[in-house]
Amino acid sequence: MNWIIELVAGHSIAHNMLILSGVIALGIAIGHIRIFGISLGIAGVLFSGLLFGHFHLHMEGEILEFVREFGLILFVFTIGMHVGPSFFASFRKQGLKLNLLAAMVVLLGVGITVALYYFADLPLPVAVGLLSGAVTNTPGLGAAQQALREGMPGVANTGELSGMAYAVAYPFGIIGIILTMLVIRKIARIDLTTESEAYEREHLPQKEGPVNYNIEVTNNRLVGQQIRRLAGLVHGEFVISRLLRGDKVMTASADTVLQLGDILHVVCTRENAEKLGIIVGDPATVDVRSVQSHLSVRKILITHKNAVGKSIAELDLINRYGTTITRILRAGVELVAHGGVVLNFGDQVTVVGDDLSLKKVAVELGDSVKQLNLPNILPIFIGIALGVVLGSLPIAIPGIPAPVKLGLAGGPLLVAILLTRIGRIGPVIWYLPQSANLVMREIGITLFLACVGLKSGGQFLETLLVGDGLYWMGLAALITLVPLLIVGAVARWIYRVNYLSLCGLLAGSMTDPPALSFSQQMTGSDAPAFTYASVYALVMFLRILTAQALVLLLV
Repeated sequence: MNWIIELVAGHSIAHNMLILSGVIALGIAIGHIRIFGISLGIAGVLFSGLLFGHFHLHMEGEILEFVREFGLILFVFTIGMHVGPSFFASFRKQGLKLNLLAAMVVLLGVGITVALYYFADLPLPVAVGLLSGAVTNTPGLGAAQQALREGMPGVANTGELSGMAYAVAYPFGIIGIILTMLVIRKIARIDLTTESEAYEREHLPQKEGPVNYNIEVTNNRLVGQQIRRLAGLVHGEFVISRLLRGDKVMTASADTVLQLGDILHVVCTRENAEKLGIIVGDPATVDVRSVQSHLSVRKILITHKNAVGKSIAELDLINRYGTTITRILRAGVELVAHGGVVLNFGDQVTVVGDDLSLKKVAVELGDSVKQLNLPNILPIFIGIALGVVLGSLPIAIPGIPAPVKLGLAGGPLLVAILLTRIGRIGPVIWYLPQSANLVMREIGITLFLACVGLKSGGQFLETLLVGDGLYWMGLAALITLVPLLIVGAVARWIYRVNYLSLCGLLAGSMTDPPALSFSQQMTGSDAPAFTYASVYALVMFLRILTAQALVLLLV
């Protein structure tokens, strides 16, 4: 039986793994319990960790710190990889407004903390600890503690006081964000299906998808003109998939010379079809696709690294193989494959040509489902390494005693967004299959929450029930709830922010991954992650800056 005692109460690697696994398994089970139709979801892991910590079932300190930070890095990096390709378009649409609202949450929290410092007679270390815990921002706590050491060198327990205040405030910091989401949903009578449909209408490409048209050349002025001439006349995106001349069907290149009576099979939007009709001629009664020919159609996946990052014009398949790319399916959205479109890893293209040429094109473009679904580990760890370097880069600001850093969360998040937006650098393709992304994301957030709970659990109840613990928690609840409720109301009822985006805004304004994960589970959408990522960088910067500035102003 000694081995069981050693396993449960010892300090071996097996003991640490047992504790970590037990916390996560119990926490996920707690998260599935529904009370009045509401469940904690992934946040249940935090409370499981608090329970284990209270009964002194701990992990080794250095191992716990590593697992916690590694879990956080995995979570934010995979979030960045997911939102990266569409991040900048989303930011341009609503970025300024959302960042101003997030900054308002930060500044209101600081204002309430200053008021509590004066009117509730709080020690300064406790005030800054409550602020960092109430907004679930560990880098802000670290920055404040460093400023306290430099600003109050004669006080020995500033770090301990601020740490205990942080531990008391942190759990309700997470609960408060989730509670705010639920309160707004209840008061505003939010229907998640309606909000999801509205979000898709607002954020997904509004252009009509490509449609097939057959147009006969009846304009005598086009006779003898090359097809490339049409592009200059129409000023729209279209692809001539095939051309019927007499009884012969052929592919058409930019150099193909038009003749009277040619029937063009065009892939384009309805608007561009009308423009082509005015210039080219009348709609044809014959569908070119129905005419027997040697041409076939094949859907091909872009999985070869040499094709990624190249435009359709650069590939020049029409002149090299006599084939034409007509459509591109990208993230569920179908696009017209005009020459300027740059191909991304995972795109599915529709290609027209003869069978032999299509086989050659498939080899060149990749067309490997296995490659598409196979996680490439190299770019993940290169990206994380670059993110850690960026997060550790000190940014000196005049008047602030210590340089500001993005930290181990901000750096990897920004790097992931930038790299996936670029798509490819040399031989490295910045792509992660959706299934792998989801698994890594869930592993990351559960590791992070488990370690936060274990670290806080040992002193949580004692601090809460003895002395001023409950009083501190009540004050911290004000710092959490008041800014969130005010800004949430302003965002929803004045600026008409979609509820899915609002959830991401609330989680991002607190730099809180568990709240983001809860909002994604509640809404059944990844939409909150886009808003979270768009406000995260500014909020993290402000959290660290204001935590240090608060000490400088009040010391």
